[in-house]
Amino acid sequence: MGTELSTVNSVHQQSKRFRRFQIAPYLFILPSLVGVLAFLLLPAAAIMVISFLKWNMISSPQFVGFSNYAKLIHSSTAIHSLLVTAYYVLLNIPLQTILAILLAILLNRKSRWMAVFRPIFVLPWLLTPVAVAATWLWLMNPGYGYFDHILTVLFGISPAWVSSKQLAMPAIALVNIWEFTGYNTLFFLAGLQGIPTHLYEAAEIDGAGPVRRFFTITLPLLQPTTMFVLITSVIGSFQVFGTIYVMTQGGPGNATNAIVYEIYQEAFQFFHMGYASALAVILFLGILVVTLLQFLYFRRHTTYDFS
Repeated sequence: MGTELSTVNSVHQQSKRFRRFQIAPYLFILPSLVGVLAFLLLPAAAIMVISFLKWNMISSPQFVGFSNYAKLIHSSTAIHSLLVTAYYVLLNIPLQTILAILLAILLNRKSRWMAVFRPIFVLPWLLTPVAVAATWLWLMNPGYGYFDHILTVLFGISPAWVSSKQLAMPAIALVNIWEFTGYNTLFFLAGLQGIPTHLYEAAEIDGAGPVRRFFTITLPLLQPTTMFVLITSVIGSFQVFGTIYVMTQGGPGNATNAIVYEIYQEAFQFFHMGYASALAVILFLGILVVTLLQFLYFRRHTTYDFS
């Protein structure tokens, strides 16, 4: 009898320990889950609901169904802001990615100075976008900016960077390329260091030069890293706001009026909360479609075999 009781108690204690261990992982991730719920899922659900309302944050909201979406489809301003955003993404992403790969290759050399150079290229990413935009706005000032002075002395030209419809968006893209290239370089550097060196040694023995080794070994085996960098960079580029807010406020002539800046204006300047929420939903759907297309492409072209 005593043996049976001890066995039952032992099983009971083990069951309690098992339940405690099962609960423990959820307790560890609970703070993150609360953050995601409070600052991501609930606001996203609220935006979906508000997009069907007519609300100026003062009077009582009115349900208008899909009127905000119909207005968006027929709005030349909204369509223009989407095109401006796409133009910015095309200006920003390819050059930023190429520079990050080249910079990672340069920083992947074995040298005692690399420990000094690598953090330097990440420093711009640590700065706030507002501070970066304000500094570059001063540098690009056509009256007293350093860039204006250098170009005037060397070439006798003084570009109107942010006051020109043709140069304003390239100038904003240049600022963000400078800020985020070093950050993406870190990922490519990690990817390069994960490629086995014996692959390069075998290719070199076979007579492959640096360019051929890059296109046949480095670039294909960097596909997982490239997928991550491109997806996160594209998502971030579609949401560009701080640089535009500081440098151009959507001008000149709506040349830099990207979709997030349009959402900001509709929500907090014109108080069209329902219409602004509809714009935000369309932006989310656009990012979702582009991200899925990227996943489908890289799933077919990515290799994880480093042997």
